[in-house]
Order: sequence, then C-alpha cells, then structure tokens
Amino acid sequence: MIKKIGIGAAVVAVAGLLAACSSSDTPSTSPSTTPSDTAPAAIDGTGVTLTIWVDENRQPAVQAAATTFESETGAKVDLVVKNFNDIRADFIAQVPTGEGPDLTIGANDWLGALVVAGVVAPVDISSVADQFEKVATDAFTYNGQTYGLPYATEAVALIANTKLVGDTAPTSWDDMIAKGKASGAKLPFVINTNGATGDGYTMYPFQTSFGAPVFKQDDSGSYTKDVGMAGPEGTAFAKWLGANGKKGTGILSTDIDYATNNSLFAEGKAAYTVAGPWAIADLTAKGVPIAVYPNVPAGTATAAPFVGVQGFYVSAQSKNALIANAFLTQYMATPEAQMALFKADPRIPAMISVEDQVASDTANYPYTAGFAAAAKVGSPLPNIPEMGSVWDLWNAAESKIINGADPEATWTKMNADLTAALAAA
Repeated sequence: MIKKIGIGAAVVAVAGLLAACSSSDTPSTSPSTTPSDTAPAAIDGTGVTLTIWVDENRQPAVQAAATTFESETGAKVDLVVKNFNDIRADFIAQVPTGEGPDLTIGANDWLGALVVAGVVAPVDISSVADQFEKVATDAFTYNGQTYGLPYATEAVALIANTKLVGDTAPTSWDDMIAKGKASGAKLPFVINTNGATGDGYTMYPFQTSFGAPVFKQDDSGSYTKDVGMAGPEGTAFAKWLGANGKKGTGILSTDIDYATNNSLFAEGKAAYTVAGPWAIADLTAKGVPIAVYPNVPAGTATAAPFVGVQGFYVSAQSKNALIANAFLTQYMATPEAQMALFKADPRIPAMISVEDQVASDTANYPYTAGFAAAAKVGSPLPNIPEMGSVWDLWNAAESKIINGADPEATWTKMNADLTAALAAA
C-alpha cells in the first residue's frame, strides 16, 4: 500500500522542500526524490484544491492528468483557461495578492522576470530530470535553481527543397551554398532578416558556430550576465555577415522579411532556408517537398540555435506547494501526459522517450526528427532580465553590417552600447 501524507505533514514537508530548493548544495528530501526501488509517497489531498492556469489548446491534455490526480489523491483541480499572451502579466500581478494560481503553464524566457518579481518558487524535478532533454531543464534553471517542469521545445532548423538539392544534408555553410548554387535555384539560400530591423534570433545558429553566444552559461546551465559576443569570436561572425551581405556575396539581404523569405522558398526560388516549425505551412503551401536538418555551421563550432521551452511553474504564494510539485513530477512528467500535451500543441516533446516516439513516426510527423536534432544541440532562449536590453542593439547591428556597414567597428560599438545599457539597468 502506498503511504499517503496528510495535510499537516504536507505543510512541514513544504517547508523542507523549499529550504532544500533554496540551496544548490543541499540535497532535496521531498517525496519525489525517493530512491527508484521505493514507490514515491502518494499525497492525501483531501480538502485541497489546486488552481492551474492553462490556455485553451492545452486544457484538455492537462485535464486528463488532473482527472487521474483527483481520483488518486482526493484533491480537486480547478483549471482556469486564459489567453496565453496574458498569463505572464497576470501571474506577476495576481500572485502577490493571493489571487493567483498554484501552477501555471508558461515559457522559459519568462523566468527571470518571474524570479525578480518574487512570484515563482523553485521546484524539485530531480527524480525525473534525466527523462528530459538537458537543454529543456537548463531552460528553467536560474542562478543554479530549477523553477519549472519542461514539456516542449522549439528551435529553428535548416529547411531544404529536396526537389532542388536531394535528400542529403549539407555539412557546412560552404557546402550548403555550393549545393544551392549547383541546384540552379535563383537563390542558393534565403533567411529572414526581419527586413531592415535585423533578426538575431534566426541568424543565431551561424553566430554560435563562431563561438559567440549572447550570454555565457555556467556549469548549472544558468545564464550569467557575461556577454559572450565581444572578442575575436564575435568579430569573426560580424566579418562573416559583412562578407555575405550587400558588399559581399549578397546572399544575406535586408530586403528579406518573414513573408518574403517564406514566399521565395515556397515558390521554389530558394534551395535552402532557416526557419522554425511555425513556418512549415507557409514554406510548403505550394507543394515544395522539404527535408529538415540540424543547422549548418559557418564557423568551426556547433551551430546552436536558441531553444524556446514551454513548461509549468509553481507560484511562490501557493499554500499547496508539495501537492503542486507532486502533480508535476508524478502526473505531468509521464509519457502519457507528455504525449497528450504534444497532441494538443505539437511542439517537440521535451521528454526524451516521447520525443523519440514522435520523431520515429515519420508518416505522421515527418519533420519532428529534424527539428528535434536542431534543438538537441541548441541553447535555451535566455531567461535572464538582461536579455531585454540586447534585442534592439543586437538586431540593428546585424542589419547594418549586412547592409554594408563596417563589420568590426559596428560590432564593437554594439558591444560597448550593450555593456553600458546593462550597467545602467
């Protein structure tokens, strides 16, 4: 028989759980870290109601897990359906008043703002962490602490028109461009630069292949405030942008925005592009056959795209923190729940076994394996508040260089301006 923990004991256990989570040196003693040869303690949730915020798409998948949770624990689950775009602001506003939920669905790049606002609590997912892609768990790590359970990832990847270039993946930028030119396509490669605004997000795999991340990460996977774009690696990337921009090969162009990029590829005028799964419908709208591959490097390092991760957070004001953690680790961190989430919102599953299952089902999900391979070597979309100071300066510098500005001087000024902005923040 599985032992149940009563509510009084749960209050004590919550204090222990949060104390354990507050120090990276202290091992957690929560039920979720029970050794694998011992069944985890069930929760007696009689009289407890967990309030969970979800969006309309994912409500049915969470409801399925919630129904089982209710029947096995005696707790009640109140699912509140909200517009996803409203959740972050509402969570920050309502948690301090005691009106927020116990749990909410959310994106990893919200994390820094949530921590600074004091509205999110550390969670202990140590018993299940190895079942998820490391990039996904790193995405919910901040200053060495884990604040969420991931369930899905997404990243840009290399998309090929297989009618033009066949079904063999290129190995590098030079290889890709050579294959694209040999195909006879009007353009060997096209990429969204967001017009004259710049799009560092989509261009990021090429930047990281020069060893120039936006911010450096520590051993825990947490982002530091140390900018990684300065120095010779960043300068090399900037020079590559210039060499392939208006005054160079012309392959990169500030004339290309998102819609133009997708249209050129869909019309068979470009052999390759870099895009995310959200663009597949547009890219294939006119019947172009495609293959999805990991991003190719322009430098000598791995082409690591940004990886956005979706998951679940626990409120810092939840009076049911232990039960909320049990819901995540024992009911949402299961292949059944993770597959239900995938079917409700078909991003790449963060749970490795579910990711592998979906990726192998090429009849139903022909592009998942390629996007999964791209994300597997990626870096989490930065979750620190400092990232807000980066986008405009970074995007603008890339756009200027592509359009003909001096690469080294422009990149150096961008880094200096960014350093000043971060110091003033």
